[in-house]
Amino acid sequence: MSIHSNIPVFLIPALVLSLVLFPAAAVTAEGVKKPLSYDAYDSWRSIQGTRISSDGVWTAYALAPQDGDGDLVVRNLRTGQEYRHARGRQPIITADGRFVVFAVAPLKADVDKARKEKKKPEDQPKSGLGILNLETGDVVVIERVKSFKVPEDAGSHFAYLLEPPLKKPEDKPESTKAEPEKKAEPTTEAGTAKHGEPAATEQKPGEKKEEKKKDPGTELVIRELSTGTEQTVSDVVDYTWDKSGGVLAYGTSSKTPDNDGAFLWRASDGKTLSLMTGLGHYKGFTFDEKGARLAFLSDRDDYQAKTSAWKLYLWTAPSEKAAEIIPGTAKGFPAGMSVGEHGSLEFSRDSARLFFGLVPAPQPEPEDAPDPIKVDIWHWRDPWLQPMQKARAEDEKKRSFRSVFHIRDGRMVRLATPDMPDIVLSDDGAKALGVSDLPYRRLISWDTQYADYYLVNIADGSRRKILEAGSSSVSFSPAGNHLIWYERDDRNWYSYRITDGRKSNLTAGLDVRFENELHDSPSEPYPYGIAGWTEGDRTVLINDRYDIWEIRPDGSGARMITRGQGRAEGIVFRYFRLDREEKTIPAKTPILISASEEAVRKSGYYRTTLSSSAAPEKVVMLDKLFGGLQKAKAADIYLFTLQRFEEFPDLWTSGPSFADMKKISDANPQQADYFWGKAELIEYVNADGRILQAVLIKPDDFDPAKKYPLMVYIYERLSQGLHRYYPPSPGTSINFSRYVSNGYVLLMPDIVYDIGYPGRSALKCVVPAANKILEEGYIDPARVGIQGHSWGGYQISYLITQTDMFAAVQAGASVVNMTSAYGGIRWGSGMSRAFQYEKTQSRIGAPLWTRTLQYLENSPLFWADRVNTPYLTIHNDEDDAVPWYQGIEFVTALRRLDREAYMFNYNGEKHGLRERENQKHWTVHQDEFFDHFLLGTPRPEWMENGVPYLERGKRDINALFKKAEDKKD
Repeated sequence: MSIHSNIPVFLIPALVLSLVLFPAAAVTAEGVKKPLSYDAYDSWRSIQGTRISSDGVWTAYALAPQDGDGDLVVRNLRTGQEYRHARGRQPIITADGRFVVFAVAPLKADVDKARKEKKKPEDQPKSGLGILNLETGDVVVIERVKSFKVPEDAGSHFAYLLEPPLKKPEDKPESTKAEPEKKAEPTTEAGTAKHGEPAATEQKPGEKKEEKKKDPGTELVIRELSTGTEQTVSDVVDYTWDKSGGVLAYGTSSKTPDNDGAFLWRASDGKTLSLMTGLGHYKGFTFDEKGARLAFLSDRDDYQAKTSAWKLYLWTAPSEKAAEIIPGTAKGFPAGMSVGEHGSLEFSRDSARLFFGLVPAPQPEPEDAPDPIKVDIWHWRDPWLQPMQKARAEDEKKRSFRSVFHIRDGRMVRLATPDMPDIVLSDDGAKALGVSDLPYRRLISWDTQYADYYLVNIADGSRRKILEAGSSSVSFSPAGNHLIWYERDDRNWYSYRITDGRKSNLTAGLDVRFENELHDSPSEPYPYGIAGWTEGDRTVLINDRYDIWEIRPDGSGARMITRGQGRAEGIVFRYFRLDREEKTIPAKTPILISASEEAVRKSGYYRTTLSSSAAPEKVVMLDKLFGGLQKAKAADIYLFTLQRFEEFPDLWTSGPSFADMKKISDANPQQADYFWGKAELIEYVNADGRILQAVLIKPDDFDPAKKYPLMVYIYERLSQGLHRYYPPSPGTSINFSRYVSNGYVLLMPDIVYDIGYPGRSALKCVVPAANKILEEGYIDPARVGIQGHSWGGYQISYLITQTDMFAAVQAGASVVNMTSAYGGIRWGSGMSRAFQYEKTQSRIGAPLWTRTLQYLENSPLFWADRVNTPYLTIHNDEDDAVPWYQGIEFVTALRRLDREAYMFNYNGEKHGLRERENQKHWTVHQDEFFDHFLLGTPRPEWMENGVPYLERGKRDINALFKKAEDKKD
């Protein structure tokens, strides 16, 4: 290895690299194994949408290949009986555990064919719906289903909305042809067969009315699960159940104005209530907690206007009609305002208040208004940069100001205002917190987030400021008695008692840090967070690096519920919320705590009781990674995944002791046919003498007497991913499983940083880590490569200006010139990139004009003449994080210096590849690059002669993925 001085050191010529063939097929106890090849990728499956029934008897999940048709699996956890259905996904087990309702994806071959034929969206294949009876195993499949909804808590019925019927060729008109029979509608209370009343607006004689475009709805089907009996409703556009499944609300949109309206259907008697009708839109249906009240929006009364105003309606049982409340009967409704179409509707927990959005009354555009000039005018005093305004434009168009309607006295109160645009409600909807970042928007465009916070009186809208320029979010306690936040300036947690405004520092007197102890960027560190509150807001649980503290909201009585065991043993303890509906942490019953050992990355669970003085009791700890833990709602049955580098995260089940763990899925049995690898955690010493960790992955047939190529992958700290499983798949970065299976050793070192010197920091960590492995003797020092993307790509671009130890590198989406990148835009958010260098990942810690030399020193472009390493990068022209001209700057510099360099630009792609065909194309080319330099495979044509613009993209990558590679050719 060599470190650059002023004189470049050149690589050993490629001809003297020792070549190695890919692993040959080997006979093992499991049979013949082979290296991973591209033909395995598409069929490699993942487990998605896992559900467990309330009684813990059934689980349902989808087995989804990366590219192809998957299966739904429904398994009885007691007997092992399984039901499977082709292309099933998104399962929901009904509350009574008797049925599974699921989506059925269309055949992928049909989807691909329709896309290739460029069919219109409405003519492309559509999803269907499956209903599995768990008692009999019978499945009913319904074609062309747009959506379905199953009641949350109970219910004998569910509902699904059909796609529009496929258009048929028009028949020739025949005078004798009978009119088609109209489908019957569910009957109303009055026994009529139609929804409607006459439209609310009438056309005057002789008046010509321009029809307003309104998309019609489709058929909604209400199905009784036990009998299969169905009722059909025409022209539905929106629908929702109450939690109990006793009432279904829906809105219709029809070509026949009389059929537009809002309706309720009752499961108890199958009757329909017509809440209101008339030409217009009906949407936003929202029930209260008990299903006794319903709110929705409609523009019926103003539908014929060019720009319609919306109104808010309320139905209260046992009424048969909905009443207009906003603006109709509301006291205090402000002039010039209207109900916001996009404002969310929400009832308070006691149903006494209804929250909604308020907007300025719509104003139609003048008919003779000229087309706007397409120009952006940047002003130095703009609160947001123009790109930030553009990125937020759609949200701003839909912005509404949260307001509240007090149902008992019919009074409306405006809560949010233009100078305080955001409102956060307490859990019960009885209190409100106002948030305003307006004073800091110029600052936010190059800095981190700041906001002022106000306690807002829901009764009258009055407010009082409680926190100025807060840099961390403020939240309510569950009972709404306190607010809590972390102040990054002094690194303490604070509470605010709402009754009298008393502010308390919760953590100042404790001899422990509550902020990230490993933080190494110029910004103030974030905290480890809070675990939750106990009932009645009696105490709050706050995390330090290892342990969990219980503290009263006045700052007194602080104690560690984990008794200091976490820090003493290097175990990170965190409260694990099993019940998603849980509002508070129980004080007297046992709770589950997740546990992770930092030194060896074991994971598992402990139990403790807050009221006990005993240390937490270990339940299970394994040299694996636990994930996705679920508990059956009404049974002590647990469902979870376990994974290691060589072990796919299949599903496991157990009781509360975890002593009877049982694997219940086998998603990828074909893995046994391939060479794989094993990951281990090692320690190394960086150039500053700090002991750090790294993940080292060796082939599972590793022989220390052989010489292997070494692939290094970097970002920041990666050792926490020791037990992560990497499915074979195409992507933007290298696939670890494929590389290890094909004879590479893989290294992922942790990197720590000195502020102002990110490039040098990477050099001081990566090179010593690689040297540690080279010293073991099983790595060929002439065949060491490195790959990373984004921040990892930057560090690699810097490294090759300082060392020639790498035979080949791939630095994706890399910043190479901090001076030009500093003033660039992150187009995804519209923010100036300055914050990155001054506050966060790029770690310079000051503006360009105050530390110019450090910006230059850390910019690989200014040292491009030192690069002697073959260089590959991917930088796409729609990159929304790193300006793609960074790639252009470096590759054109290397090109002028006559250094080997390649750049791939996938047109229209962003920071990472999203289109699968592009992922496949890039994966093949990236692998060919590394395999050539590190495994000695022949130089591919694109590296030999390039690809002319008119020939780009013509290589048949999909064909390559459909057949196994032949590495010997």
